[in-house]
Amino acid sequence: MSTTTATDAQRKAPAGERVADWADGRLGIYSLAKANMRKIFPDHWSFMLGEICLYSFIIIILTGVYLTLFFHPSMNEIEYHGSYVPMQGIRMTEAYASTLDISFDVRGGLLIRQIHHWAALIFIAGMFVHMMRVFFTGAFRKPREVNWLFGFLLFVLGMFTGFTGYSLPDDLLSGTGVRFTQGAILSTPIVGTYISMFLFGGEFPGHDIIARFYSIHILLLPGIMLGLVVAHLILVFYHKHTQFPGPGRTNKNVVGMPLLPVYMAKAGGFFFLVFGVISVIAALFTINPIWALGPYRPDQVSTGAQPDWYMGFAEGLIRVMPGWEITLWGHTLVLGVFIPLVVFGLMLGAIAMYPFIESWITGDKREHHLLDRPRNAPTRTALGVAWVTAYMIMLIGGGNDIFAIKFHLSINAITWFVRIFFFLGPVIAFVVTKRICLGLQRRDKDKVLHGRETGIIKRLPHGEFVEIHEPLSQAQLHALTAHEQYTPAEIGPTVDENGVERKPTRKEKLRAKLSKGYFGDGNQVPKASVEEYKEIASGHGHH
Repeated sequence: MSTTTATDAQRKAPAGERVADWADGRLGIYSLAKANMRKIFPDHWSFMLGEICLYSFIIIILTGVYLTLFFHPSMNEIEYHGSYVPMQGIRMTEAYASTLDISFDVRGGLLIRQIHHWAALIFIAGMFVHMMRVFFTGAFRKPREVNWLFGFLLFVLGMFTGFTGYSLPDDLLSGTGVRFTQGAILSTPIVGTYISMFLFGGEFPGHDIIARFYSIHILLLPGIMLGLVVAHLILVFYHKHTQFPGPGRTNKNVVGMPLLPVYMAKAGGFFFLVFGVISVIAALFTINPIWALGPYRPDQVSTGAQPDWYMGFAEGLIRVMPGWEITLWGHTLVLGVFIPLVVFGLMLGAIAMYPFIESWITGDKREHHLLDRPRNAPTRTALGVAWVTAYMIMLIGGGNDIFAIKFHLSINAITWFVRIFFFLGPVIAFVVTKRICLGLQRRDKDKVLHGRETGIIKRLPHGEFVEIHEPLSQAQLHALTAHEQYTPAEIGPTVDENGVERKPTRKEKLRAKLSKGYFGDGNQVPKASVEEYKEIASGHGHH
């Protein structure tokens, strides 16, 4: 007998359920959520680096919206009569005056300014470290080459967004940086003058640069970056997340936690943790105190002028380059500025194209969802450390005057040190890193065959002292032996089946030589085989 009544049948569903049904009927939200909310994500601390980048970007947008309400991107000159007494009566642009007002008159303005600037620095630093994690673990391999390019573009656009951002206050430091950039633009042959005139609206400094940087900073670059972030996350979902090797983990599965509710809860908490840490840093440590520098004047230069750290590499290249010039057809080519810009561009291009370069060298066209331990790819790891070494050396070059003052050294000595070690340092770093990786591989092999050293010394009946080794667990054995070992690519037979000799192309010879450099003798230690392990475990061949 049914107990359902007409009243029950006519009873309306709760408002939230009705809204959900309405949205699902038009957008298909339920089916989309059902397919993706239980998606599995692996759990490893290094994956939080990408989250720091994402959360810093969100914080930059939130604080940037607040700052746009009070900033006036105008180069019209006014006389300052604000609350900061030392600047009263000084002529300055409206951009600089409005930044002073944000810092001293807008409630919470200085804190928001500093959160915005610190979040930008942490965003760039997070992307730098995140890309290094992706590089050293081989997470850029097929099918993630495009996502590597998206991340690289985010890093480069972040650099230029930061440059346009710290140029907006029109203080003496940022104006010096803009002047430096204009000089670099002018060094470009043929088109440099036209680009400078177009960008500045005439001769430097013009009257349009702040307004143009403002539009680029709050609209153009953030819009492109937001699109790249969305595309980056979509590809992470589509390709599934990479994971470190371990028991039960293969290229065809993901072992971890579901997106909802576990991962979302942790991610939400981590967002507020990142926001809190950045807020504390911004509250305790002053950054970009424009009131201590004064407004920009073309006839003045700020003492100890330094760009933010991510621009230090490019500045270092220009600072340590000899002031070479040549004259061709009545035109002067400033090689002392142009060559560093070319080198900087080539290095960025090599970073962007590295996944495709390594794929061509190795000939590996398979999909990879398991990560490498950096020690098991010694050549790639050594290349990454060499690049970081070159970057750090050029940071010293970009701040050679500061280092000379703080450490009481000769600026010429620092400049020559950077010039020499820009070429020598990466080579030393490459060799040392590669040796360390091979040593760690040998240690892993020894641990697999003999077990873990316990530090316990035992005396045998005949008087010999030996250290007790504890056998590794199956999970530990798997982690130390799961990596693949490649064989170098060969040129192949130079005579076909008909006896006709074939001359290898230069491309084939180059690929074979590079492949031998990656995987040839002395570039990887053969991992322990099952036969070796069984022989050691059974006691044969053990002294």
